[in-house]
Amino acid sequence: MNKQKLAIIVVIAAIFVTWFAFDLGALFTLENAKAQHEALKDSIASNFVSASIIYFVVYVAMTALSLPGAAIATLLGAALFGFWWALLLVSFASSIGATLAFLVSRFLLKDSVQSKFGNKLATINQGVEKDGPFYLLTLRLIPVFPFFLINLLMA
Repeated sequence: MNKQKLAIIVVIAAIFVTWFAFDLGALFTLENAKAQHEALKDSIASNFVSASIIYFVVYVAMTALSLPGAAIATLLGAALFGFWWALLLVSFASSIGATLAFLVSRFLLKDSVQSKFGNKLATINQGVEKDGPFYLLTLRLIPVFPFFLINLLMA
């Protein structure tokens, strides 16, 4: 493994450890959002651009690293920023985060996952080779398959 891959793995591991060690997921609950709603609204009103950027970056990170709380963060964004602005932020942030998750899976995990589960992934590999975009779209629209799992498997 080269130094660049190792550095990326260390950074991702550090983010995971920080997330769970400090229980940052507790910040993304409906109870916390209700308790902090007025304070957050006032803060966003006075610093709209920087609050939007921070929300966007946090959402990208949550999606890219498949951290729990994205659904709550989506609802919170709509409550704090308004539906249309939150829709714009979440749409781009989730797309960028999913792309980053795909790229990390593709370049860091592909060889190890393929060597361990290659025979079990044969059906997925055949589906992608045969009907690539349609196969991916179908998997995305079936709620049984988690978002992070599809990113990992498609990579």
